[in-house]
Amino acid sequence: MNMHQTPKQAETAVWREPRAIALLLAASLTTMANATISPALAGLEEMFADHPRAELLTRLLVPAPSLTVVLFAPFAGWAADRFGRRWLLLSGVMLFVVTGCAGLVLPDLTAIFASRLALGVAVAMIMTSQTALIGDCFAGERRNAMMGLQVSARNFGGFLFIALAGWLAVMSPRLSFAVYGLAAIFLPLMWASIREPSKRHPERAPADGTVADGHPAWVPLILALALLQMLTTMMFFMMPTQLPFFFDSLGTDSAAMTGAGLGALTLAGGCAALLYGRIKRAVGFAGAYALGYGLMAFGFALLPSGFSAIFAGTTAIGIGFAIVMPNFVAIALALAPAGRRGIASGILTTSVFLGQFFSPFVSLPSISAFGFETTFLGTAVLLAGLAVVAAGVGSSGVWRRPSPVMLRTPPPIRSEDDREKSAAGSKPGDRPASAGKSSG
Repeated sequence: MNMHQTPKQAETAVWREPRAIALLLAASLTTMANATISPALAGLEEMFADHPRAELLTRLLVPAPSLTVVLFAPFAGWAADRFGRRWLLLSGVMLFVVTGCAGLVLPDLTAIFASRLALGVAVAMIMTSQTALIGDCFAGERRNAMMGLQVSARNFGGFLFIALAGWLAVMSPRLSFAVYGLAAIFLPLMWASIREPSKRHPERAPADGTVADGHPAWVPLILALALLQMLTTMMFFMMPTQLPFFFDSLGTDSAAMTGAGLGALTLAGGCAALLYGRIKRAVGFAGAYALGYGLMAFGFALLPSGFSAIFAGTTAIGIGFAIVMPNFVAIALALAPAGRRGIASGILTTSVFLGQFFSPFVSLPSISAFGFETTFLGTAVLLAGLAVVAAGVGSSGVWRRPSPVMLRTPPPIRSEDDREKSAAGSKPGDRPASAGKSSG
């Protein structure tokens, strides 16, 4: 019957939907924000050598957006819930273009630094609204597939944008800022395909005992989830922050080796994230955590084992991280009420950037005291412990039994477009087999 076939067909082709493509393009922008101008930093420092704080400010240009994301993301999430997701996303993309490209024309380094802070506001608007829209527009396996595609879009987008910025920086350091203008090309598709979701979800009627519209304790649960995500990000971010110095301690070309190692990590993660939906469907949330943390632990354990093992290690870390990260958002979207997905997304966004910010402050003292090898092995032990806990929880069946915790995938939540298509293809007397009592 059409009522059963239509969702199945839509599930297998979710990436073909214009709104899915638009949301994935928005996801790719968030990676562009920080590291895109990294290849131009040396040139910018030379260009503004007469500035009294040129050395400091040029190094702060990369992390500057993260600071404002941390501060502004919860407010952006509140705004998404209060005033709507669509306008916040479109406004964020327009602000992203203006503030990102500002470095092309701004007269001094201080003004460029200020524009980078403003860019973080745009990133917070984009990340929170984009994640909330995925929760509104997709459900069940289709949402899980979008979670994996979102991570892939960030990985592949970051790889391509940084490569393009590096090529432009050869001609002029300022030209790297032009890469942010690509967001303007994405804007028409976003404008045309993304609509404000309905605030009502009458189709939600779980028959498995779960709470229909979010968990009653969703706030502390999502805060706990955000804490775990921050810890995960702190450990993962040792790769871009400490890998160059690790290679330098081994007496090799740190720039070339770091580029190769991070390239392997990024590409492997992008490919692995494409399979997240299938992995989650096969092993559940707990199994995905166990597999992802286990691969990350294996990768960190390999790092001290020699040059050939380093690339295998970074690849394993990239794959594991790409499997773990979609879990956080998927679970949060299941826990949060439909009208609070914006603030839930804001909390998770803040936790990611806090993890990036705190990572060097935690890893550097450990490396100074114990060395790279012991720090990497200690990180591997901690990740292995998380994998064992996740495997134990999964084997106990806690996340599979019907319960209000909602860590199993909830019944499909279908958007207005899906309901209209279903209604058009169904017979007048048809109704879903799982429907409850008639409301009329």
